[in-house]
Amino acid sequence: MTITVRPGSTMMFTGDSITDCQRQESEDGLGFGYPLRVAGEWGLRHPDRPVTWLNTGIGGNKVMDLEARWQADVLDARPDVVSILVGVNDMGWHTLDPKGYVIPVEEFEAGYDRLLAPLAEAGTELILIEPFLLPIHDVVEAGVGARRIGEEERKEWRTDLAPKIQAVRRLARKYGAHLLAADGMFAGLAATTGPEYWAADGVHPTPAGHAALAAAWLRLVR
Repeated sequence: MTITVRPGSTMMFTGDSITDCQRQESEDGLGFGYPLRVAGEWGLRHPDRPVTWLNTGIGGNKVMDLEARWQADVLDARPDVVSILVGVNDMGWHTLDPKGYVIPVEEFEAGYDRLLAPLAEAGTELILIEPFLLPIHDVVEAGVGARRIGEEERKEWRTDLAPKIQAVRRLARKYGAHLLAADGMFAGLAATTGPEYWAADGVHPTPAGHAALAAAWLRLVR
């Protein structure tokens, strides 16, 4: 099943830096990543069905951060379709921020559930994008104080992320949302090219990675 997009619909992307992608520096507010690619491709394919595209992603956001701004940034816009990508900061906060702590999967899932409930009640179509982590080989600097993240840290992240991906899948089933299985998609793509081709730091997509997300997203709508 796919989402039928009607003319005049309001389509919203929200989440963390992967969605944000410097949106405040772009003229249309969509940023330079997959939301822009989706909007451009949709406009090319369907000039007879113009829609409004919004991006309310903010870099560094976790589920708890989305909750704090959900009413003003999402619900008040009364979108017809909401696409959410969040979870990578919930995964690594305890290693990237000295004030961070391990966010249990139960806390992550309960907070995510609270985001979805009012949208489902309003009849909003939902697209949930799995958080993802690619097994790159390089050491990168990230987080407060530019901590060096290597293979051992990424193993820890993967152990933490795996149950949170399962939580997103459970919530997609609970609310009848459309699931974009991004973690598995990137794992399959990386098998032939290497992971750095799709996300140089294992988290933030390259242009090719954003293109892959956009193509997968567009398969969920018609």
